[in-house]
Amino acid sequence: MGLDALTDTTVASAVGNSMFADLVSVAGHIYKHGVADPKNGSNQPFGAMPTISLHADEFNELIGDEFVPLLNKAGGAGFQVTAYTQTWSDVEARIGNRAKAGQVAGNFNTMIMLRVKELATAEMLTDQLPKVEVFTLMSVSGVDDSSDPTSGVDFKSRNEDRISVSELPMLTAAELVALPKGQAFAMLEGGQLWKLRMPLPDAKNDPVMPESLTAIANEMERTYITNDHWYRVPEIWWHGVSDVGVPVSRASSDG
Repeated sequence: MGLDALTDTTVASAVGNSMFADLVSVAGHIYKHGVADPKNGSNQPFGAMPTISLHADEFNELIGDEFVPLLNKAGGAGFQVTAYTQTWSDVEARIGNRAKAGQVAGNFNTMIMLRVKELATAEMLTDQLPKVEVFTLMSVSGVDDSSDPTSGVDFKSRNEDRISVSELPMLTAAELVALPKGQAFAMLEGGQLWKLRMPLPDAKNDPVMPESLTAIANEMERTYITNDHWYRVPEIWWHGVSDVGVPVSRASSDG
């Protein structure tokens, strides 16, 4: 669902919040009554709970009061919510309440964080990690000269290895800020820290890689079909579409 928040934030927010409100209503119905079997018209719960994956990109533009119960309680109805944002301050600024923003953050079980430039956002991950004991080995060498001319010992030397234990954070916010492109840290299942490295696209030895962005745009323009007027010609849209997605009425005689 494209809301075009960049062009019109007000309309995108209103439509997005309405969508989330509908999803909360559907989640409540599934949670209370289950999923009815459509084959026999039974009202009894049927089968396993469905899995509904909701991906919200730039969700700070859409989040509102409707989003909080969707995170709190919709998991019991099979909803899996994945949210994407640049910084957590965007979410706090959108909600206008830091406590409610913390309530939203507390309902996400998995957190994947790429390179961020805001320390407060990086600390959302680092503050959840325990401190670790680090052993430090220190080598000490020393020499003492003898000032007694009657002594047969001219100097004394010593070498020591000292081991000390100190507590340090497992991961710092500065390390998240300095992450290379394509790498990330992930907090899985609430407490397992993983280091991720994602392969980046490369045009080397790839026969299906387009020559340029212009070629991609031309191919998209060639195959693009709008359904703005689907309600006017339903017989063409629903019954006259060929295998390649082009209306039969517009196809040439040679196919």
